[in-house]
Amino acid sequence: MTLNDDRQFPAALAAALAVPFDHAGGDGVDFEPFEAFLSAEDTDDWFRAWTGNNDLDGDAFRVFGQDGSGGYAAFWLARPGRPLAEQPVVFLGSEGETGVVARDLGDFLWLLADGCGPYEAAAPYGADLTSRPDEALSAVADRFAPDARRTAGAVVELAAEEFPGFDDMIMALCR
Repeated sequence: MTLNDDRQFPAALAAALAVPFDHAGGDGVDFEPFEAFLSAEDTDDWFRAWTGNNDLDGDAFRVFGQDGSGGYAAFWLARPGRPLAEQPVVFLGSEGETGVVARDLGDFLWLLADGCGPYEAAAPYGADLTSRPDEALSAVADRFAPDARRTAGAVVELAAEEFPGFDDMIMALCR
């Protein structure tokens, strides 16, 4: 498998994204999954527009959803040669928010299962990561990542510890 050519949802991601997300009038999960990854061309266009840098491409990202304002959730291909499910999940918001929200797909499943989406996990002003378990998403996480069970707060904390320089790296690419 060549990661640059991989545009298939892993089964675990497809199962999680098939579950409806409850925005709960602004108190729930602000996440709108896509039916497929953005194409390579659309990912390039988005990343160039987001950074203002037309010399870049989006090869390092597999975008699979957005929040209501157009910020994107994506796998970041930060671990060369590793499967997509072992890559971190990031969020790049429409207002410049950035963050690694999960170390891998298993952690991402538990983030969702605990009632937190990518936007909430990367929110710059201290998002409320209060557990709000979702029964259907918990079942998906139990099925695909039973050994990764943790709260959304723990998922975000572990991701920040493992990838502390993501924001700086992304900002350095901006023009």
